[in-house]
Amino acid sequence: MSSPLTRNSLTPNPLPPQPLTLQQRVLPAYRAPFFEILAQAAGGLRLFAGQPLPVESIVSAEEGALPHVRVTWGRNRHFRDPSSRAFLCWQSGLLAWLERVQPRALVVEANPRYLSNWLAVRWMRRRGLPVLGWGLGAPRSGNPLERTFRLAYLRSLDGVIAYSRRGAEQYRALGLERVFVAHNAAVSRPAAPPPERPWPPRRPLTVLFVGRLQARKRLDLLFRACAALPQELRPRLLVVGDGPARAQFEAAAAAHYPQTIFLGALHGEALRPHLAAADLFVLPGTGGLAVQQAMSAALPIIVAQGDGTQDDLVRPENGWQVPPGSLPALTETLRQALSDPARLRRMGEASFRIVRDEINLERMAQAFLEAVDGGR
Repeated sequence: MSSPLTRNSLTPNPLPPQPLTLQQRVLPAYRAPFFEILAQAAGGLRLFAGQPLPVESIVSAEEGALPHVRVTWGRNRHFRDPSSRAFLCWQSGLLAWLERVQPRALVVEANPRYLSNWLAVRWMRRRGLPVLGWGLGAPRSGNPLERTFRLAYLRSLDGVIAYSRRGAEQYRALGLERVFVAHNAAVSRPAAPPPERPWPPRRPLTVLFVGRLQARKRLDLLFRACAALPQELRPRLLVVGDGPARAQFEAAAAAHYPQTIFLGALHGEALRPHLAAADLFVLPGTGGLAVQQAMSAALPIIVAQGDGTQDDLVRPENGWQVPPGSLPALTETLRQALSDPARLRRMGEASFRIVRDEINLERMAQAFLEAVDGGR
């Protein structure tokens, strides 16, 4: 890991040190490393969050993973679930928390459906204090009333921090002027060189998937795509992960690509040898912070197009983006990839360079703090 960041290195005239203050609807385990690095860089972090709905299958972070973060748990009152267009959330205790911690600046989620955030923004405004939003972006969707509702919320903020360049472009298209980008990262800057792989590679080449086994991950497409390849290109396919759709995916694999190997959930050192043994990482559905783990292991990537965060990570020099749900596109992309092992190696080297130099937790924390200082 790189040397610790300091706020003094980010702005020539910082305010007297005070812990950074954030609101989050939930505190997922995958965000814990970022918040911990951010807390160390900022001189502390105070965070208000609630619990997810059971239907979301979100694993909450354990406070032991956040020694530099002071977490206050509120009570989330959800109306519908987050997949519904009618979803709303109220976080009980948010205003009382603000009264207690008296922040000089606040970062909230840039989601107008979190109704208590409207009052938090007004609380900051009345005191002449800056408040920034943090979000994926603002695609042009919904009816005119929904778009007006979203725009009113975003315009009440002093600035927004986007997860990606596409998200930033969407915010700017709405007329927002103070827009920052903190690329959504899931791994630290690699501290070691990438794994050494034999050359020429062993045949068949190994394709790896890592992630929670949910229906939206569309592993069924990957099984069918592998089966549609010429015999000489069909890969050794490893699936790492567990989840509610495991039995469904095991049945699909048995029907379409029975040589698939299911390894269960693996993390850390247990996952490392499988990353090193792979030649290509494939994510046929949505989500997937494991993409960055694979890039840290110098793997080329195939992903389905999504919310824009993939655009910053997966580029022509290190991988492919395919239309979501398209079996022909996934099959053809796999055929191209597995036909040229030398190209895969070059693309893997580019993946490693991207997470080493551009998109990692340390760079994300630095960009986040620069945005907060710039939004004052």
